[in-house]
Amino acid sequence: MSDVVVFANTAITIVGVVVLILRAKITPAIALVLGAIYLGLVSGLGPERTVRSITTGFGDLMTEVGLLIAFGVLLGSLMASLGAIEKLVDVLVRTFGPRALPYTFGSTVGTVLQSIFADVLLVITAPLASRLSRQIGPHGAARMCAAMALGIEVGLVFVVPGVGAVALAGVLDLPFGRMFLFGAVTAVFTIVTTLALFTALARRGFWKPALDETEEVPVADAAPESDRPLPPLGLSLAPLALALLLIAAGAIAEMFGVTSPVVAFLGDPVIALLIGLVGALVIARWTLPVEQISGALKRGFHESGQILILTGVGGSLAQTVTDVGLGELLKGYFSTSTVVPLLLVWVVAAVLHIAIGSVTLASITAAGVLGPVMPTLGIDPIFVALAAGAGSLFVIHATSNTFWLLQTLLPQTTRGALKSVTFTVSCASVIAMVPIQLMALVF
Repeated sequence: MSDVVVFANTAITIVGVVVLILRAKITPAIALVLGAIYLGLVSGLGPERTVRSITTGFGDLMTEVGLLIAFGVLLGSLMASLGAIEKLVDVLVRTFGPRALPYTFGSTVGTVLQSIFADVLLVITAPLASRLSRQIGPHGAARMCAAMALGIEVGLVFVVPGVGAVALAGVLDLPFGRMFLFGAVTAVFTIVTTLALFTALARRGFWKPALDETEEVPVADAAPESDRPLPPLGLSLAPLALALLLIAAGAIAEMFGVTSPVVAFLGDPVIALLIGLVGALVIARWTLPVEQISGALKRGFHESGQILILTGVGGSLAQTVTDVGLGELLKGYFSTSTVVPLLLVWVVAAVLHIAIGSVTLASITAAGVLGPVMPTLGIDPIFVALAAGAGSLFVIHATSNTFWLLQTLLPQTTRGALKSVTFTVSCASVIAMVPIQLMALVF
């Protein structure tokens, strides 16, 4: 089969998945499986090998990320119930002051709090951002709206255990600790740099308070109050902090060649998050009613189920792409330079996101299609994952549920959301490629 035919079939597969989701209104999970079936059959794998590729890809990926996603989402749900977020933001205000708050707030949401499912994290933190926006001087609302958007979206695709980052690491079979370290560096740089750019533009007239802000914080963003005394911040954050420290320690030990069965065991992200989850359960049992704990766990199981299915079928498509031999074909079209291949990953993810409107789906589809071929070009898959994540942030618009949540839960109009969300996160999508390309050249 000629190179052109293979490339054309792959392109048709991507376009077909988009059309099925947008026009036929087929759920993304089914659309991805249908795309994998088409690619396998028309590329010569035959029925038996096509089915084997799909099931193997799904099963192998669930082996890698299934427990990690489930434990991470459950831990995040319990952390939200323990009231840790509100207290953490209060500490940030008292420690760094109002002037630096947008930077510390966005970076914290984008890194430390990524175990919490994105929509839940947004609903919890938006009321705090709204109230604090009135305390940080000129353009406070604009800066906090942008900080929220950047923290939610950038952290989702770069920082483990954010579900997008976990899915990307799973699709490309990456060590989660390594994804955590490289992703955290990329996320913090991207959030701080983009927010500084947005702040400068806002001060020069880009943000029009009369047109871009609502006069009052929406009633819906009032934070829920509780009559029960919640545990102190240190205790509430301890399970999550311990899990992240164990993951980081395991990754650092691996990078420096330290071999220890204890470190390897405790530093494994699944074990680290399990330890954190058990710790959060113990604290919750001590401080919360049983009904509230059950509700938190129920929400966690509901949220993790749809994430697991979508991630798994992304693995099916990735395995099919590998089996049709696209990697060997692309190898002949690129030099050993990392710049062009990573830009290709970014472009594919960006186009998919513009068409579909799902950050996670766009990133794992781009990584699934192009990730398996990059090792043949001498490119570390960690940077493929980061480039796919960066591209999937481009042009978050009205098809995104997060866009409308950010608009309604924060003191901004739709016009304002187009600036603080669509424009700002698109800038982050481009800015993120700077550290990604630099790290790809160095490491």
